[in-house]
Amino acid sequence: MRNDPVHYALFVRSPDSCWIPADASASYSLYTAPFQNYSLSEQLMFPLVLRHSKSDLLFFPHFNVPLLCPIPFATTIHDLILHRYPNQASALRRASYRMAMRHAVRKARALIAVSKFTAGELARTYGNNARKKTTVIHNAVSDEFCRKSAAECGAVLKKYDLRKPFFLYVGNCKEHKNVQTLINAYDSLKTEDTELALVTGGKEAGNLILRAGVRILRDVSASDLPCLYYFAVAFATASLYEGFGMPVMEAAASGCPVIVTNRGSLPEISPPGSRIVEPTIAAIAEALRDPPRPPNPGKIRTWEEVANQTFVVLRKALDYKLPNRS
Repeated sequence: MRNDPVHYALFVRSPDSCWIPADASASYSLYTAPFQNYSLSEQLMFPLVLRHSKSDLLFFPHFNVPLLCPIPFATTIHDLILHRYPNQASALRRASYRMAMRHAVRKARALIAVSKFTAGELARTYGNNARKKTTVIHNAVSDEFCRKSAAECGAVLKKYDLRKPFFLYVGNCKEHKNVQTLINAYDSLKTEDTELALVTGGKEAGNLILRAGVRILRDVSASDLPCLYYFAVAFATASLYEGFGMPVMEAAASGCPVIVTNRGSLPEISPPGSRIVEPTIAAIAEALRDPPRPPNPGKIRTWEEVANQTFVVLRKALDYKLPNRS
């Protein structure tokens, strides 16, 4: 926020990896907090650093707030995934997750949900108190995701040996992503005219049963991804649960047609003209046979807008009155 009177305390793993732009106009102090997420040191040592900062309000962009947090806080909730799909997490991890989530939701002065769907999940799970202090602020995408050209992307397609028209999936292969159903839907087309490119990785990808024409693209760089979106026949997912769904927004910004399921937040964030289907082999296959047209170019949501909306929520949580600037 430019020209605002707030002094910010920023907690970073290392000052050398700080992401603050050189021309930042806000007043801020840096505090080193070299603690791993979900670690014992985060629970026991991070509160000491927080107390030292003498901050009035702390913003956590994720729910892993130390149980002994000494400062009033607000936090963003992205989803309640482990409530619905344990994804083979251990019993200890599930219990720790639920304890941390419950603490964050109940103790926060304000909650930000990344979608109306996630806000509804919070209200259903944690009741009216959570509902009353929740504000929905959608995510944005980097301006790197935009419409490209053959000249810009030819080298990228060659790099991944994409010689045929291809459908694109981007994401992990955890249980709720339902990737095997997407593969089986593509396989049911029995075509050699296209491919299905899965930008994925992790141990779950090794459990997939691949079919003819299905390829896994591992270690795709962030700079290559916009070109894959732009030249794909369509982005497609068979997901059963999404708190938001960043690849859908990235695809839309890149001019890529979108095929999604009618689950979670996907109908909420999909661009007009998307194909929204049941998460079944037959329904997804039908959408692949007749993919939608590219979304109409429109105003792409920016992270600056997200930051401005978040600032409003935090200012309210702090009950901070800005001086009259007139």
